[in-house]
Amino acid sequence: MDYHTLAVHGGRKDEKNDKIKPVNYPVYLSSTFVQNSLDEFNEFMYSRSKNPTRDNVEQAAAQLEGAKYGLAMSSGMAAVSLVFSLVGPGEKVLVNTSVYGGTWNYISHVFPDRGIEVQTVKDFAKFDFDSIDENVTTVYVETPSNPLMEVTDIRELADRAKAKGLRVIVDNTFMTSYLQRPLDLGADIVLYSATKYYAGHSDIIAGLVILNDDDLYAKLKFNQKTLGATLDPFSSFILARGIKTLPLRMDRHNENALKVAEFFEASDAADRVYYPGLKSDPGYEIQKKQAKGCGGLLSIDLNEKYDLNTFCDSLEYFDLAVSLGGVESLICHPASMTHEEYTDEEQTAIGLGKRLLRIAVGIEDIDDLLGDIRQALEKARK
Repeated sequence: MDYHTLAVHGGRKDEKNDKIKPVNYPVYLSSTFVQNSLDEFNEFMYSRSKNPTRDNVEQAAAQLEGAKYGLAMSSGMAAVSLVFSLVGPGEKVLVNTSVYGGTWNYISHVFPDRGIEVQTVKDFAKFDFDSIDENVTTVYVETPSNPLMEVTDIRELADRAKAKGLRVIVDNTFMTSYLQRPLDLGADIVLYSATKYYAGHSDIIAGLVILNDDDLYAKLKFNQKTLGATLDPFSSFILARGIKTLPLRMDRHNENALKVAEFFEASDAADRVYYPGLKSDPGYEIQKKQAKGCGGLLSIDLNEKYDLNTFCDSLEYFDLAVSLGGVESLICHPASMTHEEYTDEEQTAIGLGKRLLRIAVGIEDIDDLLGDIRQALEKARK
């Protein structure tokens, strides 16, 4: 089944009532479910453990990934927390240096309390896996990374990591399974902030964890139930609804973002454009090889000839806000809005400058978006 068709028709296939046949899977707003008897329990007992509406969207997300299992969480960070629940005291995790600020908070503050070590890696392609400590068990990578859009070759990383017996986890939020499928490239687990492109309308907070391994799933399912940060039924319904238009929206995000990136590349307004859809980008060839698009996010270093505050304030269609992946365009200042927990030294070390702007390009008319950028630059020019 084609991805577009599966996005619309994927999910649970319950027995249909002869009189009631909804085209959308219902919202089951019930905390508990009646059982047949002490000798016969039904599939659903208590919604924290399993809810039909959540199970529907978990199955739909897994099907889109070509995977066996999906777990829907109450946020992207709940998804991050769930996969890191597999890591125990005394273990060590390799993480790429440019990651989401919330993930960085977790590994820099929660890991020490749990007795877990972390080692940041600037470029996995140049990393010597023969040099790792024996307590390294897990590799965690965002590709493209947030906010510098650095690309990691997933298959190469997975092959090298698996040779050392390491588990590979990929945050695929920026791409979605429509553009990139890390499990097919050798990753063990893929996760998403489903708040972003999967839901697609900036109206819910959600996370997804997708995998194939039976044993890992059993552990994660137990931890999902025990930790309790599951996605509520109504948000599960909204997420399932968003998925139905995911491929259509991603095509438009991808198309618009490339044109915005090309505009800035040809302009004197940006000292550098970070977008792997540009042939000048260091990650272009790898991205082209492992994905069928580059998504709707890019970053730029705004030239000093333009006032940073005036530019952001003058934009009409790009709202100044964190997050991404909704139908609307957004702009943010990572150093102070999404990655503020990084120290100045850490920001400098990873190349996150004070004039870096992250632009989430929506699905609006591209001429309106480019016109908005032009007028804002004119006002911001010193």
